[in-house]
Amino acid sequence: MNKKALIVQGGWDGHEPEQVARIYKDLLVAENFDVEISDTLDAYADAEKLIALDLIVPHWTMGDIEPQYVRNVSEAVISGVGLAGSHGGMCDSFRKNVDWQFMTGGNWVAHPGNDGVEYMVNVNSSSSPILEGLSDFKVVSEQYYLHVDPAVEVLATTRFPVSDGPHVLNKAVDMPVVWTKRWGAGRVFYCSLGHTADIIAMPEVKFIMKRGFLWTAEGKSLYASAAAGNARNYTGMGDSQ
Repeated sequence: MNKKALIVQGGWDGHEPEQVARIYKDLLVAENFDVEISDTLDAYADAEKLIALDLIVPHWTMGDIEPQYVRNVSEAVISGVGLAGSHGGMCDSFRKNVDWQFMTGGNWVAHPGNDGVEYMVNVNSSSSPILEGLSDFKVVSEQYYLHVDPAVEVLATTRFPVSDGPHVLNKAVDMPVVWTKRWGAGRVFYCSLGHTADIIAMPEVKFIMKRGFLWTAEGKSLYASAAAGNARNYTGMGDSQ
């Protein structure tokens, strides 16, 4: 049977959510996924439907979300469903909801120089096979500065500072661009690239996202039994709800 994926697109139009969702759907269909695209956060209302998926791909920038919807996504991922996304569509989705940020592994705070900054993406040596075969590459786009969960496994970075700003008097830092983490039995994957659809369409970025989608979706069959019944026992959520 084909794996099932849900793409939820919307929020701020500047990130071209409809166009990006189409690219993601094409990537997934080519890998034999059955893909549903939704343009409403109500797609997260049916907890049992979410748990039956293999992969959730959020592409929703800013805005507010019902706390129960975040809990539903969290429970699905804890049970083994993969969560994978990019740029502000996953890690600048709901600035008021820290539970979403805890689950995804980080949140955007700045992009010094705004759009049009030329910078390098450096692929890390790691135990993960996801970016195997990919070399360092240059991109001209927003360079995301994020606050990042120290538990993530970083697969690619970019060096700050490139553009001027109050941060430049600090030491140089390697900011994560691609990372993975675990959330219960579920695998989580994030890539900070993708301000507009043409960046997502770059061969290197499509490679990253396809590998990330496949890796996260595979986790359900590998790990779901390890967390059976644990999703609804998690008590860490609530302070932001």
